[in-house]
Amino acid sequence: MRMVLNDWGFEAFFEAFKDNFSHGFAVQFLAVLVGKPCSLPSDAVLSCSMQKILSLILGLTAAATFAQKLPATIELGATLPMSGLELANATREDDASIALGSVATEQGLLVIFTSNTCPFVVGNGPKSEGWEGRYREIVALAGKLKVGIAFVNSNEAKRAQGESIEEMRARAKKYKYQALYLLDQDHKIADAFGARTTPHVFLFDATQTLVYLGAIDDNVDSAKKVKKTWLKDAMIAMVGRQPVPVAQTKNVGCSIKRLQ
Repeated sequence: MRMVLNDWGFEAFFEAFKDNFSHGFAVQFLAVLVGKPCSLPSDAVLSCSMQKILSLILGLTAAATFAQKLPATIELGATLPMSGLELANATREDDASIALGSVATEQGLLVIFTSNTCPFVVGNGPKSEGWEGRYREIVALAGKLKVGIAFVNSNEAKRAQGESIEEMRARAKKYKYQALYLLDQDHKIADAFGARTTPHVFLFDATQTLVYLGAIDDNVDSAKKVKKTWLKDAMIAMVGRQPVPVAQTKNVGCSIKRLQ
């Protein structure tokens, strides 16, 4: 736990914490939080430890309250939700819209909820690569397998803080996504999918049936240290009409920034 905090910092760590909440995790987090040094004036009313405990309680309450409002994530076997909803395409200068149903091919559709600012996507300096650097490889595989692919940005509450369509377009160009990058206005698609994090992966087969959901692989910090390539394995198995070896994994990332 202490290593996680040192490597990621509180902002990124709390993002993961909100979306991976459990009682046991909270107990460990409390132990780390109380042990973290802080400086307070000598006449402070509350002790440092008490302030940390109160901060944790408030954070837990906010996270639990927010989680209660989230729609349920679709389950394996579900049909592609809201396949006809038009989404603005940031990879076009005119922002022309397109529906996910139109992106799907005869081999299937891969949808990845993503962000311009989340450290689990864009990285955290030398501490973590983030998953974005692997997007081009995923797009290349999708092209080889003839699977449709779309990245979706549902961070409606942060459009003015790095998640606007202009910033989406600039990022897609800079990092050469080579795939559609769609703006999900009012997070309608995210709500229909029950998407929780960036990234959050949903893979649909030729009949637009969900066959894989969860994470891209097992190591956000380093592509070289990846041992489980869950998404790639699922794509190859799906197109080969074979059972997906691991159909569901735990999504890890920043919470999608929904409007309150």
